[in-house]
Amino acid sequence: MTELLNGRILAKAIRDKAKVRVEALSTPPGLAVILVGEDPASHLYVGLKENAAKEVGIYVERIEMPAETTTETIIETIKKLNKRKEIHGILVQLPLPGTQDTDAIIATIDPIKDVDGFHPESLNLLLASTPRLVPPTALAVMRLLQATHLPLNKKSAVIVGNSEIFARPIIELLRDAGVTATFVHKETEALPAITRAADILITAIGAAHMITPDMTKPSGVFIDVGTAKTAEGKTTGDGAPELIGHSGFLSPVPGGVGPLTVAYLLLNVIKAKELQEREA
Repeated sequence: MTELLNGRILAKAIRDKAKVRVEALSTPPGLAVILVGEDPASHLYVGLKENAAKEVGIYVERIEMPAETTTETIIETIKKLNKRKEIHGILVQLPLPGTQDTDAIIATIDPIKDVDGFHPESLNLLLASTPRLVPPTALAVMRLLQATHLPLNKKSAVIVGNSEIFARPIIELLRDAGVTATFVHKETEALPAITRAADILITAIGAAHMITPDMTKPSGVFIDVGTAKTAEGKTTGDGAPELIGHSGFLSPVPGGVGPLTVAYLLLNVIKAKELQEREA
């Protein structure tokens, strides 16, 4: 029997803790969100983050820019936000819609305000086992794995996606938990054989129902980070419906990784404010 990992319930507990922490602060934390273009999914995600932040008492400033905005313009905006003391966290909603240089833009964010955890310095600190601001998605994945109550030590994990950049923080956290973790590109030959051998399968492909039961270990753990639309326009994940009854533990889409990612983003904003005040 498959047990669904309810990210909404877990996220609610984290948001409640975040609200208590904000109430204990002398002034509210501030989050700036840069949203470039008109992509409906990006606007939806930003709206969810914005609502959750306001719910716990975090001040949110949304900065919308046209899709054709240049890299230089975005960088100048970030530099101004870096200097503002009332803004403690900065995130750029990805993916960017045009030919903007994402790496250069992320690298401009002051690392101590990098609440998405994508800055090279943030990653280097994590790899050195001295993490400061860890990517919320990586924390969400680990929280769902903890919710299985399975011993993780000596387990194997495969992370399938489009980019190893997404996978590296998760791999590091898994290794700290004693898990042997590897990244595999979604177009790798013999992908089903590789994924089927893993005790834990984590995917961030964005292809509706691509992962079928023959690609997963029976009674294994499947953490679905991907989001996609079915032909009927329904939001779904990488996992096929047939995985229910095949996997031992499964995170649904929606309602799995997503709510937890937003919740951990809120904690990162609070932590960023605390770090900045400590260094002031």
